[in-house]
Amino acid sequence: MTSPSPGRPSDLMFLLSWASHVLRVEHAAGLADLGISPRAHCVLARARVGGLTQRQVGELCGVDKTTMVVTLDQLEIAGLARRVPSPTDRRARLVEVTTEGQRVLGQAQEIAARLEQDVLAALPDDEREVFLRAIRRLVDERLSGDGACGPAGSVC
Repeated sequence: MTSPSPGRPSDLMFLLSWASHVLRVEHAAGLADLGISPRAHCVLARARVGGLTQRQVGELCGVDKTTMVVTLDQLEIAGLARRVPSPTDRRARLVEVTTEGQRVLGQAQEIAARLEQDVLAALPDDEREVFLRAIRRLVDERLSGDGACGPAGSVC
């Protein structure tokens, strides 16, 4: 995949968007053989810890309620996850990853790790560390979702 020529090489929004786009495409291609999407991978990874409601997992993955229902329906049909009643809130459902879901998640994590290693290998070691620290700081602070537009999920 070739990158279109941006108007300015330092256009942060374009660069982050393009990098995200390419990573998502490569991630999706890598997961295709497992029969899951990057969104399903995220749901399985977040639900793996256990004890989280469908809503909580959706929030952790940045997925709206409707999309979360569709994703969980697909995961249940594939035998990778199940929804069980919450013992503390009869309206809520907890998301559990099945044994098969754990196996598929392990493979998905390996695919994601290989992709990450491949991408970061394009940078010299000293630049890689600086890049990772900088992007982590941006995501943890200014780009955490609580910036100028308000809490995560709100619309400007």
